[in-house]
Amino acid sequence: MNILIYGAGGVGGYFGGRIADAGYKVSMIARGEHLEAIQQNGLEVESINGNFRVEPFLATDDLSKVPSPDLIILGIKSWQIPEAAKALKSFVKEETMILPLQNGANNVENLLKVFPKKNVIGGLCNIVTFVTGPGQIKHASRDPLITFGELDNSKSERILQLKEIFDDSKITNIIPENIQIEIWQKFLFITTVSGLGGLTRVSIDIMRESDYLYGLMRNTAKEILAVANAKGIALSQKNYDWAFEVIQKLPVGTTASTQRDIMSGKPSELENFNGYIVKEGKRLGIATPVNEYVYECLLPMEKKARVQ
Repeated sequence: MNILIYGAGGVGGYFGGRIADAGYKVSMIARGEHLEAIQQNGLEVESINGNFRVEPFLATDDLSKVPSPDLIILGIKSWQIPEAAKALKSFVKEETMILPLQNGANNVENLLKVFPKKNVIGGLCNIVTFVTGPGQIKHASRDPLITFGELDNSKSERILQLKEIFDDSKITNIIPENIQIEIWQKFLFITTVSGLGGLTRVSIDIMRESDYLYGLMRNTAKEILAVANAKGIALSQKNYDWAFEVIQKLPVGTTASTQRDIMSGKPSELENFNGYIVKEGKRLGIATPVNEYVYECLLPMEKKARVQ
């Protein structure tokens, strides 16, 4: 099987590295010094589950050099998916599986604008990794997890085959009963903490200790729940409660990656998080005043980050 990791940063590099280390034929798309280091010395992963170095079958920034992929794992940011989909369109075969692992609720929607439904699998991941230097990735905490499934939630032959690949690669993985609920549950959590965190510029524990800010977080999540239900996603109070149980348990000093991007003046997933809820709310007739407040306050910074 030819496997393409599109984006070999913290997420794609870690999972792609594990798969390559298990002996699978893995190609990686990377850029700049990171790419050069992988080409010259392989990919080095420092992990709490054991360090390793791996040489992928191919590391390149030129898609035309990549063998026709049977599986594409997207290791990019959610806002990069539309552009990536256009770049990948001519390389996708009838049987190619495309697995997005990004945070966000509209990744599948964006992929389906370019690819037939049969090419797209629903997915998400839980992982704490980042690039520490060219060709170097650090896995800092928690056991990485991939959750994935067919869009109709069937246990198809290809889904079971994909599970074998992850099992062989020592990647903890789950095929849930309903992949849409899993995607939206994480989206509710990450959107609730990310935008408000970027606006306040403080860690999640400080926000949860403020009655006012914690109330804003709860109202943000309630709006997301309402939009999900209006879209036919069976998100429930149970999923809402799960998100706040996680928020309560997060260590002191924790921040979300999108929050850190906003605070660093980098392009972020604002449009795909609070912005998506605002737009879908207007389309569906659902009021989203808290998400709209967060979104509009951060939008000037987001626009500035994208023109630098």
